[in-house]
Amino acid sequence: MGLTVTVLLLAAAALTCLGVAIGVALSRRERREATSAADLAGLAGTDTAVPVLAALRSTVVVLDDDDEVLRASASAYTFNIVRDDAVIEPTVVAMVSRVRASGQAQDAAVTVARGRVAGAGQFHLQVRVAGIGQGRVLILIEDHTAARRVEAMRRDFVANVSHELKTPVGAIQLLAETVEAGADDPDFVRDYSGRMRKEARRLGVLVQEIIELTRLQEGDALAEPEVVDVDDVVAEAVDRVRVEAEGRQIALVAGGTKGLRVRGDAALITTAVRNLLDNAIRYSEPRTRVSVGVSLDAEDPDIVRIAVVDQGIGIPKEEQERVFERFYRVDKARSRATGGTGLGLSIVKHVMAQHGGMVTVDSTLGEGSTFTLSLPLAEADHSTPEILESADNS
Repeated sequence: MGLTVTVLLLAAAALTCLGVAIGVALSRRERREATSAADLAGLAGTDTAVPVLAALRSTVVVLDDDDEVLRASASAYTFNIVRDDAVIEPTVVAMVSRVRASGQAQDAAVTVARGRVAGAGQFHLQVRVAGIGQGRVLILIEDHTAARRVEAMRRDFVANVSHELKTPVGAIQLLAETVEAGADDPDFVRDYSGRMRKEARRLGVLVQEIIELTRLQEGDALAEPEVVDVDDVVAEAVDRVRVEAEGRQIALVAGGTKGLRVRGDAALITTAVRNLLDNAIRYSEPRTRVSVGVSLDAEDPDIVRIAVVDQGIGIPKEEQERVFERFYRVDKARSRATGGTGLGLSIVKHVMAQHGGMVTVDSTLGEGSTFTLSLPLAEADHSTPEILESADNS
């Protein structure tokens, strides 16, 4: 039972880290909005209001006493609030009318279409309307679209994490109860204790990957980028998966262009390559080969490519775009049996985004998959590279 409590605390800590990161971002945004609203109140009735409003972060629209637009930020047109010399959004028009009738400022959340094309999405705006004297009306608009999207992502992420944690936690609880029932049989206890350790390891990996993904999504993973030797990254990643590959009778092969360097975080890039190797090994049959090759792009010599190739089961074409989604698994049964969390490829995608790179997949059912990382070369050194190839026939 002590083990169960420990892993539950680890899971809770991961979720807390995620919630704190998002909460800080949202609270900063709310403080900015409050400041803008205070500025608005202080400007009311002054002749210098219009020039001063140009310094505000918010989108600004100023109307004259005939409700014609005197001044409007470019984004007011983007948000489809203003067209030509008039406010066209019905909700905002009604707010202006109420302000003129009552003299009281109005606040409302307004949702508007992004454009005239159906399905183009929506803007989620917070609108404040107030009189500023001399018959003029000020409209102050804050774009909450990104905040709404982050909040939706947070809810989705927490729901997915909660679901994923239930399986190993539930298994550990059940195994613990079973061990207690068979405490008099040493062989029985050893067998079920081993299963508990397996589930605990899986839970530990899941929690660690949740923390890594949260760190990447915060956007601060590359606070101090450094020059990274790609040879060292590949060697370290291969070394980390060597034991697993040997256990599955899979040969590891590493080769390609030597001496290339990129700029970024060595640990994160190593994690990305290791995750691709883990994935390749997990979905390969015994006595097959997984290779990792490094090269310069044939069309753009300032791009480094790291390709991980397997001879595994392959990925259906319609699912290839989805494999980078959090918790998405092509073969759920195989993933659970081999200890997969469904987060490895999502972490790879975020690592590449942090480094100004990308990850792509090319796969054929029954033949295997190739995942390729593309990263900017750290130095424009186009001298003739040395080609090396080494094999580890496990």
